[in-house]
Parts: sequence; C-alpha cells; structure tokens
Amino acid sequence: MFKGKSSRDNQLVVDALIGPQVVIRGDVIFSGGLYVEGRIEGRVVAEEGANAVLTLAEQGHIEGEVRASMVVLSGRLDGDVHAGERVELTPTARVNGNVHYQVVEMGAGAQLNGRLVHAATMAALPSPETAALERAAEVAEA
Repeated sequence: MFKGKSSRDNQLVVDALIGPQVVIRGDVIFSGGLYVEGRIEGRVVAEEGANAVLTLAEQGHIEGEVRASMVVLSGRLDGDVHAGERVELTPTARVNGNVHYQVVEMGAGAQLNGRLVHAATMAALPSPETAALERAAEVAEA
C-alpha cells in the first residue's frame, strides 16, 4: 500500500568491477557504475550523456584522465578528473592532477596535488588551443 524508497537507492550500484589483481593497459569506456580495485593505465571515460559513477577503491590506482558524471576517489589517481556533477575525495584519496567539478566533497586527510577548478570558471576561460592561437596572433602582430 505504501511505497518507500527502494533499498537500491541508498546503495552503491556496481555494473562492472575491476578486481584487485587486474591491470588494464588502455582506455576504458563505461556507463552505469564502475568500481575499480585494481590498476588502470589509461583514460577512464563514461559514455557521452551516460549517468555514470566511477568509484576508485582505497587500493585502486588509475594513471590517466577520468571523466564521469560522479566520481568517488578513495585510492590513487595520477591524472585529471572531470566530473559533470560531483567529486568526492575520501580521507584516503591521493590525487596528482587537477579536479574539475560542479560540487566537491573532500574528507579530512585527502591529498590533492593540483588545482580545484569549478566548471563555471572553465566556461569563462578559453580552451588551451584558442589561447595558443591568440598568443601566436599577438606575437605575429608585434
């Protein structure tokens, strides 16, 4: 008669698991929930328009760029993070790279060697290619 929230709404949904003994060399493209306990040497990118959640476990390690709507980091990431909605850095997170976010949550003890860049700030800045072309044009005029 009464319908409450399903128990699935409050739990982590995992569609794919990369176990602790697994090493992937190459890019990973995913949708849904991806839980990484192993190591990935390459980009980890959610499919365009997918509501995707990437979770990097405490013992997990990614060497490369990460792009997803929601990213939860507890392990080590060497590369930039681009989160369309939210980034969570737990106390055990170790990030060497820039974090691009809409909303960020950082636990006490998380380590970030890079910049926190809000998405609205990025919209106001020119792309690196555009900035390089503008600098080249200024040098040519001088």
